Amino acid sequence: MTLRIALAQFDFPVGAVHANAERIAAMIAEARDEYGAHLVVFPELAISGYPPEDLLLRPSFLADCEAAIRQVAEAARGIVAVVGWPESAGAVVYNAASVLRDGALAHTYRKRELPNYAVFDERRYFARDPDGETCVFEVAGVPVGLLICEDVWFPEPLADTVAAGARVVVVPNASPFEQDKHVQRDCLLEERAREHGVGIAYLNLVGGQDALVFDGASVLADGDGRVHPAASAFVEQWLVADYDAQARRFLPLQWQEDGDESREALTWRALVRGLQDYCRKNGFDRVWLGLSGGIDSALVLAIAVDALGADRVTAVRLPSRYTADLSNDLAAEQCAEQGVRLLTIPIEAPFQGFLDALAEPFAGRDPDVAEENLQSRCRGALLMALANKFGGLLLTTGNKSEYAVGYATIYGDMCGGYAPLKDVYKTEVYRLARWRNTVGDPVIPMGVIERPPSAELRPNQTDQDSLPPYDVLDAILLRHVDQEQSREEIVAAGFDAATVDKVLRLVRIGEWKRHQAAPGPKVSRRAFGRERRYPISNGYRG
Repeated sequence: MTLRIALAQFDFPVGAVHANAERIAAMIAEARDEYGAHLVVFPELAISGYPPEDLLLRPSFLADCEAAIRQVAEAARGIVAVVGWPESAGAVVYNAASVLRDGALAHTYRKRELPNYAVFDERRYFARDPDGETCVFEVAGVPVGLLICEDVWFPEPLADTVAAGARVVVVPNASPFEQDKHVQRDCLLEERAREHGVGIAYLNLVGGQDALVFDGASVLADGDGRVHPAASAFVEQWLVADYDAQARRFLPLQWQEDGDESREALTWRALVRGLQDYCRKNGFDRVWLGLSGGIDSALVLAIAVDALGADRVTAVRLPSRYTADLSNDLAAEQCAEQGVRLLTIPIEAPFQGFLDALAEPFAGRDPDVAEENLQSRCRGALLMALANKFGGLLLTTGNKSEYAVGYATIYGDMCGGYAPLKDVYKTEVYRLARWRNTVGDPVIPMGVIERPPSAELRPNQTDQDSLPPYDVLDAILLRHVDQEQSREEIVAAGFDAATVDKVLRLVRIGEWKRHQAAPGPKVSRRAFGRERRYPISNGYRG
């Protein structure tokens, strides 16, 4: 008994119910006619897109999703399809996947395990089926089981499905990218498959959705626990494999694998895909960014060019009285290397205008951070004006280290609609820059990588005037932000107590800025925004 399965590793945008339904119907026919598949599987909540969030509170949206799944069912003839959708059942909604056969909904499975941690809020929207029924259906003589995403991370759903007779289990997912997550997932699938002697076809969504990026990287596990190489991450593609139910093994027939699964390669592609899809899904055909000659803006420029093409990127130099000639030269070198249009708009005139306007109330006071921030806000206002006048999305270039400790100017260098490096620590910025220079022609000058980082808001300024060295800062932040370690735990790990106290205080008092920050792609275990949500008014000091 050989079952041919087609897995649709594609992007199904949130809210595009009718477009998603039309695409799924066409793809069902494609899987049947071009690939000869007996079974085609689509990602979790493919009809609505994932995560639909408070769209699920709108009765009209749920009604449209139900109409769409019934429309799609009409296309399921001569093939069996598994399609995810939000099923409304009176006062509750289920995260469901339906088995479509002969033009009708033959079975509907309701997700049993609803994640409610990190970026997931499924218990806000979905109910668990009190009956918890398994779903096993026959295709080409093979009993097929169905689970949804989180279900496979718990032992009971798979055990129940196998006990009900499944010889192979398909698992549609919407699992966001996170660094180092693939190893954990593959170990789990190996354990589950070997324990139950059943093949597992794990299909994951691909594409950017606001702060989330879904990487695809779908995978097959044989009944003896052997996990096949994952499909290419961040690539939309058909994945086709035959499953030998007797031998409990998959034979991949069409399966594009990754050439580089290093941490830097996957992170880079996540950042590129996140920006690419944010622009596409929100109607932006070009982007703007301020290019300072520093490492962060240099990296954002390279990401933008990879995502959209050089002809859709405009960089802007905004020199001040404190900007070094080297900064201007390096910015020009980057744009020339990548074929990007470069504008130069000095900020001296607007900055002096602000100083003149504030001369009387500021009289008798020495220059300080107020004057420094005015320069950044001049830049932010000019960049926003360009994006408003000519259209396009302004990118902000701050990194996770800066957002963590508030080393960014609200309404200044935080201006923009999308922050590609929001979840990338400064030390990672340097690693990504060096990695990107190994792929094709170098695009980030070594002068940018090697110079000390500086905001250039006062003479001879460097970041280390205000912050610990970035390797120390990031090590503390990783423990405190990503791993939720306390002050005592971090100090016990060998970090200077006074430095830890300073960093943790900066994290606390910078919360209000982060609440107003632009969205950016999640790539780490604990991203600011929808994943790490702390109160602004917070008296806890642990």
